[in-house]
Amino acid sequence: MSTRRLRSEDYNDYSSTEASPDSSPPEGFSSFSSPSAYQRFGEANGTTWLQTLIHVLKGNIGTGLLGLPLAIKNAGLVMGPVSLLVIGIIAVHCMHILVKCAHHFCSRLQKPFVDYGDAVMHGLEASPSVWLRTHSIWGRYLVGFFLILTQLGFCCVYFVFLADNLRQVISAANGTTNNCNSNETALLAPTMSSQLYILSLLPFMILLVFIQNLKILSVFSLLANLLMISSLIMIYQYTVRDIPDPSHLPLVSQWKTIPLFFGTAIFAFEGIGVVLPLENKMKTPQHFPVILYVGMATVSTLYLSLGTLGYLRFGADIQASITLNLPNCWLYQSVKLLYSMGIFFTYALQFYVPAEIIIPPALAQVPERWKLWCNLLLRASLVCVTCLLAILIPRLDIVIALVGSVSSSALALIIPPLLEIATFYCDGMHPVTIAKDVLISLLGFVGFAVGTYESLVELITPTVPAVSNVTSAF
Repeated sequence: MSTRRLRSEDYNDYSSTEASPDSSPPEGFSSFSSPSAYQRFGEANGTTWLQTLIHVLKGNIGTGLLGLPLAIKNAGLVMGPVSLLVIGIIAVHCMHILVKCAHHFCSRLQKPFVDYGDAVMHGLEASPSVWLRTHSIWGRYLVGFFLILTQLGFCCVYFVFLADNLRQVISAANGTTNNCNSNETALLAPTMSSQLYILSLLPFMILLVFIQNLKILSVFSLLANLLMISSLIMIYQYTVRDIPDPSHLPLVSQWKTIPLFFGTAIFAFEGIGVVLPLENKMKTPQHFPVILYVGMATVSTLYLSLGTLGYLRFGADIQASITLNLPNCWLYQSVKLLYSMGIFFTYALQFYVPAEIIIPPALAQVPERWKLWCNLLLRASLVCVTCLLAILIPRLDIVIALVGSVSSSALALIIPPLLEIATFYCDGMHPVTIAKDVLISLLGFVGFAVGTYESLVELITPTVPAVSNVTSAF
């Protein structure tokens, strides 16, 4: 059997990932129909399974985690955790579908790697519809659009999250005590509005995104991980103490708030965009399916536990981020600041993806002597856009639900099952598989439409008072 090896230099994409095919398909993917045999070989200096697992965890743990207690409230004490588990299982299954389709096209086209956009483009090329095959390039554009929307949406959420937590810490600074058993803060100092806090963060965010070296950013990522892990440990140990009787909490909430739950839940499972780059960066990419399932099982356990415990602990008083419910003592004020620092550094990592999609094509049209200044100007402009949107929508819960409903649902639920149908339909698919994929996409479409509508309605004419930025005494 003839063997063809492709070097990673022969194929480039904005994810800066590499792989090499060889003569036989990896175990676990032998059922793929392919014109030639194919095997993935990792890079000699690629990531280990442990490093990849850490990246999977980091790619799914952010501000969405802290908003899950409010999401559980929006769905109900029983319906919330059950629905969150179901969404998690579906989201992980869609990640697996994406990896399977990418491997199929790597095998068939003899490419070392295809990213999310390429997979959708090639899927449309393989579809039975002539119109879809003719317009297959729009599949890549659509994925790029939603990736940009999602990542910039995350950046908007980070602005609001930082502003809310900083505002609360500063307003309570004069009354903060050393006693963490009860919140003894009686007087809150007058302070700026959340919008002014968001605006004050803008110069620091602009300076941060001027750092374009991934090796330098990886140092900030490590620091962010350490800060956020330390904060989560402190949040957990406070949340599990003195949980009140939950009998008064509704098992199922009003149907009007359930779309907000969907948006927040799907926002939390935010890592589908990093699945293919992480798999391609491994030394042993054939182990990635196990790592994906182990990592996402860990993430889902964390989501379920903190979301449920947070709602049990604070009940109807739960705020858009559980950090805003922590008492105003120095220990937990430091927790808010540590997590905020972690989110601040993570902003540059979330910003990296849309910047790599938008900026290089724009710079290709600019003379060489102006490229540096245009690069910095474009980066600053994109940060200003996220800052402006955060100012216009200063409610953290609504921003999370809106971003999750609009863009995360498309990338995580709608596109992958449709991609599987387009990819394998002509090769023969079982009717049950087709029905399953259609059902998942319909769920995503319903969540997309209803979640977006309810988020906009809640933003324009809120049915409940906006969540306070200051923790009440409890």
